Amino acid sequence: MHGFGVLADPMNIVYMFVGITLGVLIGVLPGLGGANGVAILLPLTFSMSPTSAIIMLSCIYWGALFGGAITSVLFNIPGEPWSVATTFDGHPMAQQGRAGEALTAAFTSSFLGAFVAVVLITFLAPLIAKFALKFGPAEFFAVQLLTFCSFVGMGKESPFKVLTAMMLGFALAAVGLDTVTGQLRMTFGSVELLRGFDFLIAVIGLFGIGEILLTMEEGLAFKGKSAKINSKVVLETWKQLPRYWATAVRGAIVGCWMGITPGGATPASFMSYGLAKRFSKNGAKFGTGEMEGVVAPETAAHAAGTSALLPMLTLGIPGSPTAAVLLGGLLIWGLQPGPLLFVEQKEFVWGLIASMYLGNVVGLIVVLTTVPLFASILRIPFSIIAPIIIVICAVGAYTVHNAFMDIAVMLVFGVLGYIFKKLSYPLAPLVLALVLGDMAESSFRQAMLLSQGDLSIFWSNPLVGTIVTLALTMLFWPVISLAITRLRPRQATKPAVSLK
Repeated sequence: MHGFGVLADPMNIVYMFVGITLGVLIGVLPGLGGANGVAILLPLTFSMSPTSAIIMLSCIYWGALFGGAITSVLFNIPGEPWSVATTFDGHPMAQQGRAGEALTAAFTSSFLGAFVAVVLITFLAPLIAKFALKFGPAEFFAVQLLTFCSFVGMGKESPFKVLTAMMLGFALAAVGLDTVTGQLRMTFGSVELLRGFDFLIAVIGLFGIGEILLTMEEGLAFKGKSAKINSKVVLETWKQLPRYWATAVRGAIVGCWMGITPGGATPASFMSYGLAKRFSKNGAKFGTGEMEGVVAPETAAHAAGTSALLPMLTLGIPGSPTAAVLLGGLLIWGLQPGPLLFVEQKEFVWGLIASMYLGNVVGLIVVLTTVPLFASILRIPFSIIAPIIIVICAVGAYTVHNAFMDIAVMLVFGVLGYIFKKLSYPLAPLVLALVLGDMAESSFRQAMLLSQGDLSIFWSNPLVGTIVTLALTMLFWPVISLAITRLRPRQATKPAVSLK
């Protein structure tokens, strides 16, 4: 209730609407994205109060989650990575003249997924925060290790590629001043590199410029279906949606799990789509325009995107690239994410959680009423949109430290992002390592100082021992699962041989 009281400030309501509208626009435009949109606009919020700033930025995030579905359904262009699975059935529905149904189903499913995740945050965040007060350097490093290992072992990408991206992120995070010894590392005599690589500039380059370069190479031309949503279509679609309650519940569970353990919205959407296809009566028809094929990925993507804020607020560990950008914002505003945030900054935390409830409702209303307007944006030639996005990125990078050097660094990261995408290397582990690299290193070194170099500190109590063991299990999960599958056929053939 206190959180809704904070939200009652008229300016916070205005920031919420502005954030949602900007977020939908970012979601619609391929080349921008949730993480990059928040990163570009983060410097503009430095003059606001932290509560107003985080409300606006989190609403940009909701809007981007909603907006990604518009281009997926109408144009078969995923506005966001997690919208790829929505194109499988969403675009065929649009081609059949059912674009209104597909978009209504997508937005409503997104709303439900986010609502479940916000309820989870409301009731679990204080419990996790109390539990996290028991955490010392060893425990914090164990949780960060779990984050990195889950990316390697549980991700869809090749473990080698994930490790390569992560190691590059660690190397880039190490540039600058060593916080423990005060020595310079990998600065090569450059004064500009003393402060290291700012993750914000890296994110703008990797996500924004990298995507633009790739799109320019492909010569993308926007071709889409027109869409009109009226109350009749919305009500008819809402009558059909209760049939898919099991798919929505499954998607919400998968999404919340993948958001809290940092799998992310993209794997969650694919996993939910795959499960829906397996359990559905119409599984064989998936890919031809099944509404269930839109409900599954959208529910999971929103649940994952929202629940990723839970570990960010309670433990200071982001569950997604956008949460990682928001984490950087909290640090810039002088707020230390973690269990004490709920004690020292109650107004901030509960104001943010209240904004999630209201922002989700506002987001649903905004997208249902403005689809034709946002769809018309994609009829502007890409040759006009691309330079505008690049200018916005450059302004965003410059305003971080008011240094032209940062624009050059952003362009270098843009080329790196382009190369990564061409070679199918994941960007999320690189961003994660860049953001968490310093924190993980300082936690590890503090733990080593406490134990005088004895690694057994990571098994010194049941809490840290369980987390480290789980992290190592996740790291080697591909090898473990391969061993299990090889053993199963042998066990199956043994009885047949003995009977013979």
